[in-house]
Amino acid sequence: MRASRLISLLLLLQARGSMTAGELARELEVSERTVYRDVLALSAAGVPVYADRGRAGGYRLLGGYRTRLTGLTRDEAEALFLSGLPGPAGEMGLADAVAGAELKVLAALPPALRDAPAHVGQRFHLDAPGWFREAAPPSGLGELARAVWRDRVVQVRYRRGEREVTRRVEPYGLVLKSGVWYLVGRVGGDTRTYRVDRVTGVEVGEDSFDRDEDFDLAGYWREQAGSFLRTMLRAEVTVRLSPAGLRQLRHLVEAPFVYDEVLAAAGDPDEQGWTVTRLPVESVEVAYAQLLALGPEVEALDPPELRERMADAARRAAARYVDPARP
Repeated sequence: MRASRLISLLLLLQARGSMTAGELARELEVSERTVYRDVLALSAAGVPVYADRGRAGGYRLLGGYRTRLTGLTRDEAEALFLSGLPGPAGEMGLADAVAGAELKVLAALPPALRDAPAHVGQRFHLDAPGWFREAAPPSGLGELARAVWRDRVVQVRYRRGEREVTRRVEPYGLVLKSGVWYLVGRVGGDTRTYRVDRVTGVEVGEDSFDRDEDFDLAGYWREQAGSFLRTMLRAEVTVRLSPAGLRQLRHLVEAPFVYDEVLAAAGDPDEQGWTVTRLPVESVEVAYAQLLALGPEVEALDPPELRERMADAARRAAARYVDPARP
């Protein structure tokens, strides 16, 4: 988000010649303190921006400096258009903005690279939602996206179980994971994550907030996703798996580290080639549902409750196939 704002600040100065911190803050919908930090960042990056002091002063670019899209390789030009894949941008209400940006980039490219969007579009398409999942975006996603872009504080109503709660959130970012959108934001100094499809109302306020520029959205998400999966796995079961069952188990566990732990805990195969190992699970109920998918390629050993449920399911399934009197 900050990179986009820095480019906007640079283009504003390029288009208008001179602007005060207050004018830039209003245009970018951020605080003047954020403008000061952004100007320093541009200067550190080598952009010749300087300040005129006095009543008629403001920020300007030295010597008619202008930014140009020169020196792009074909791979770099195509990567720009790859980053604008339309699905997620459209769900956030940014389809027109992405299309406009692509046109401007296309106009600035040398003629030899102007086939980049067609070249990418013929080769890549992003279909983010998982199979059998409703693809319609959550109702509040557009408002949240605008608040994220502008660093605006939002008031959200959030469905938690059977009740609704209201939170004042500083929205730091949006994450799309397996077709589900998540809002990452600060609430009272703590960073929290909310599923957007559980947000029942969004009010974007006039107050802006000063973003912590050291916050790493991608790093935060990696850490939280790993922690979330581990906290879900509160139980452990012992199973005996055939070679086919051990291979198929990879497709039944969502977290890659679970399968790695299964392999690490596995003993040597017995004379029939079967392996005894431990499987981290959410609960015995979830383990029962997962292991049923392996059919005769798995034997539940512990806990006894799981072994009995699996044995009962096997007896009932066998009876349906061997009893000719059954309809």
